[in-house]
Formats: sequence, structure tokens, C-alpha cells
Amino acid sequence: MRTKRVNFLAVIVGALRLASGVSFLVAPEAANRLWGDNEDSGPTASLLLRSMGYRDALIGGLLLQSGVRQDAHTAGWFLASAGADAADLLGGIANHGRMSKQQQLRGLGGAAVGIGIGLWGATRARRRSGGS
Repeated sequence: MRTKRVNFLAVIVGALRLASGVSFLVAPEAANRLWGDNEDSGPTASLLLRSMGYRDALIGGLLLQSGVRQDAHTAGWFLASAGADAADLLGGIANHGRMSKQQQLRGLGGAAVGIGIGLWGATRARRRSGGS
């Protein structure tokens, strides 16, 4: 009988996404500054930042749990993480001209890296689970 091993990539990526999500929930303005915005974003942006926080906390927590359990859903949670980053990238591209260079680098670059890690993690998880 084959024992299941922890998927450390899923645990690390899930923990980072969970922490990022919690930071957007607890202190949306501070988290937003970390990603390159230096201005007060106002109530509408604060609402959207918190929504992003809920999304990232949920996906990150479930990816973390799936990585610890090494269950069949790990690849799917990696894809959900990549999809969230793809949505952020598309939204960022639509606002590219309104963003500072720092926002472009951190926001768009971070999203692009997140997509790559999500796709890589999903592929890796599928191979580890035997492709099921």
C-alpha cells in the first residue's frame, strides 16, 4: 500500500495565498500599499480589496489543506489559484496605462508568476496522483 506524502509546493503556495488573503481582510490599505499603490484607495476599492482577500484566503486555505492531505483535489486548487491570478492579470492589463511602473511590476508580474506556479503545481500534482 502506497502512503500519501505531503505536497510541500501546495502547502507553501496555499499558505502564502492564505496569508495574502488574510492581510487584505485585516488591513486592506496596508496590503494594497505592499502591492504598489501609494494612495488611499477609497471605499469602493476597499470593498474590492476585501473581496479579493476572501477569495485568496479561501483558495489558499483549501490548497494548503489539500496539500497536507495530498488528496485528489490538489491539482484543481492549483488551477483555481492560477485562475484567480489570471483574472487579476486581465484586470491589470485593462488598467495598464493607469498603473505606475511599480504597480505594473508587482501586480502584473506577480500575477504572471502566480499563473505559472499554479499551472506547474497542477501538472505536478496530477503526476503525483497518477493522473487521476
